This record gives sequence, C-alpha cells and structure tokens, in this order.
Amino acid sequence: MLFDAVPRPVRRITSRHNPQVASYRAAARGELAGRILLDGPHLLADALAAGHQVEHAAIVSTAADREEIQTLRSALDAADTEVVIVTPPVMAAISPVRSSSAVVALAARPAPAAARLYAGSAPFVLIAIDVQDPGNLGAIVRAAEAGCATSVIAAGACADPFGWKALRGSAGSALRLPLAVARDADGVVRDARQHGCRIVATVPRGGRSPFEMNLREPAAVLIGGEGPGLTPALIAQADERLTIPMRAPVESLNAAVTAAIVVYEAMRQRS
Repeated sequence: MLFDAVPRPVRRITSRHNPQVASYRAAARGELAGRILLDGPHLLADALAAGHQVEHAAIVSTAADREEIQTLRSALDAADTEVVIVTPPVMAAISPVRSSSAVVALAARPAPAAARLYAGSAPFVLIAIDVQDPGNLGAIVRAAEAGCATSVIAAGACADPFGWKALRGSAGSALRLPLAVARDADGVVRDARQHGCRIVATVPRGGRSPFEMNLREPAAVLIGGEGPGLTPALIAQADERLTIPMRAPVESLNAAVTAAIVVYEAMRQRS
C-alpha cells in the first residue's frame, strides 16, 4: 500500500480540559463503550497492520518529527483516522502509563471471535479463569500466539483482555489472536467439550506432567487466577489434571508462566 509522502494537516490540542482528553481517560478506565485505548507506537502499528479500525490518534508535539511517528502518520492518513497533535501536559493526561507515550489512539473494540475460537482439526485453547491481573492476562495471550494456541478465552472474573494494560502485556497479540470474554466459566468449559476438546485443568500438585501427556489432540487448558487458582468444582469437571514439575520449596508458578510452558510443550509435540 502506498501512503501520502506528506501527512495531512492536523489540529492541535493544548488544554487538558478538551473533551477529547476526557474520552481518552474514559477509555483508559474501560468506560468508553465499544472503544479500546492503544498506548504507544508499536501497539498502534500492530492495530493498523491487523486491519483494526483506529478512529482517533493523539501525537505528542515533541515526537511529531520522529521518523517512526511520520511513518505512523502516513498509515493513519491512509486509514482515514483523525489525528491531533497534543502538548506534553495533554499527553500526560491521556496516556495512562507513568512515562507518557509518544502516541495514543482510540480504536473500535474488536468484534467477538466466537466462530474462530475452535478453528482447525485439533484446536488448542487456553481458558484463563479469574486471572485478575491484566499484565498476566496479556502475557498469557502473548505466549498463546507465540506458541500453538488456537485462541484464548477470558472467563469468570478475568481482567478485560482489551484493557490498555492487558493490550500492552500482550505486545499486540490480542489484536491478532482470536479472543473471547465470558463470565460463565462453567458454560465455557461445556462449550469447549461440545467442540470436541479434552478439558485439562492445571493444578499445583497431584496432576500429570505436561511432558508425559498427549497434547496433540484437541484440548482446552484451564489456567487459574492468582492465589487460589481453579475452584474444586472446575477441577472436578476436567478430563485430566496437569501439574508442572517444580523443585522444592517452590509451590506454584505465575499463571502466564504456566500457560507458556504448557503451550510450548504442546507446540513441541505437534511439530
């Protein structure tokens, strides 16, 4: 695709009280219906490359002449995205990170990916249940895409996989991998079984090592949240329990680390 050599003129925002600033702050809190906040040039570039609808972008004036930003502006122009230049104090108000980014954007929330969650002849689905830390959830999505996972489902009291912290944690993977959000964890497990998946519950002890299991067949792996992990009721529904071997005195692993180990063992077996 050819972009215009010279970006189109843009308006400037110099006041933190501008209504557009309020929209960005609402999006950061997850309170702007149907919209997500993309913080940083890399995440914005990933969204554009994946074909997502980016509706508005704000670029800080001190970075507007950087080559990376000029390239983004050309891509934003081609996508018919409204672009504004903001002062550093305004960017500090709309960028949710401690050290403000060079560019922040608002995009349409990705459409539900229900039709693609169990794609292929042997789907391998990660079901994160009650993973409340958005950074952990984002890292799970990142590991899922990097490995062989078909999709990720955020179930129960999970963080929003499209919240800005989770998006940053996924490093753009959430914009490419099929994702779904479902509050009814039991319903998600039933649906996975109806799609022919073997249900595998990760538990801190008492399960089989992933290196001894057959992960080549269709499977849905349940990853519990921080602290309590999976509930006894969910574990009881599983066809198999999986425990990652650990040397004493370590008793458990981070949810994202657990997901990554399981995904990569599945990828090893499937390749």
